[in-house]
Amino acid sequence: MDKNEFFIKRIRELANISFQRDIVTFSDFLNLHERNMVNSQNFRSLGVKVESFGGYDNAERQMVAFHPDALNFQWEYPVDCIRIKPRAAKFSETLTHRDYLGAILNLGVDRSVVGDILVQEKEAYVFCQRKMTGFFLENLCRIRHTEIMAEQVADLDNLPEPRKETIMGTCSSVRLDSLIALAFQSSRSSMVSYITGGLVFVNGRLITSNGYEPKEGDIISVRGKGRFLYDGVCRQTKKGKYSVKILRYIS
Repeated sequence: MDKNEFFIKRIRELANISFQRDIVTFSDFLNLHERNMVNSQNFRSLGVKVESFGGYDNAERQMVAFHPDALNFQWEYPVDCIRIKPRAAKFSETLTHRDYLGAILNLGVDRSVVGDILVQEKEAYVFCQRKMTGFFLENLCRIRHTEIMAEQVADLDNLPEPRKETIMGTCSSVRLDSLIALAFQSSRSSMVSYITGGLVFVNGRLITSNGYEPKEGDIISVRGKGRFLYDGVCRQTKKGKYSVKILRYIS
């Protein structure tokens, strides 16, 4: 049994447990490839509904929840958010997503217990499984040479918005390859291998067609490059091209 088959087996076990015991079951945080595998399964035949959430809207890494159709009680995802900031901002280093993630994984934990990491100017917000919150609060003390403080965010409704940069440009057609090329300032031909190679996801679903036309509001992720929100067509030029707006996430 290969890795993907084992993953699907485990996911279907969670769905079966949910149905048989009439409870909500949760996966770990899933990456884009894993989310796509979940999306490709038919869980209706198992008598459960499937939802996903990563702690904030449009999170890339998300936890999947399975629950029976007739569930009659309230539930919530076991997701917490930890705010990390330097003890002395004046003397702190400029830390990147890689720095924060590296410090967390160096504690000996698996990547699957950690969701997205939203990096702001001098701080970061880390989403994690609730069972890991106390461990991270106690053991996250330093990132590179910067001493840090970690605290749990009490109200997830007041999180800062993920940072995005606006990109405007024109393309002859609103195709996936054209939008990716614009978002990452590359040629269309150089983006083809990402699409055909299974590295491009739209709203968590794998897309392998260059000619796929995203809809306004879609989140497009390119593994190894980043992700962006397609904000739609602003106007059509006199030469028949489309002026489009893209919001690219800043890690």
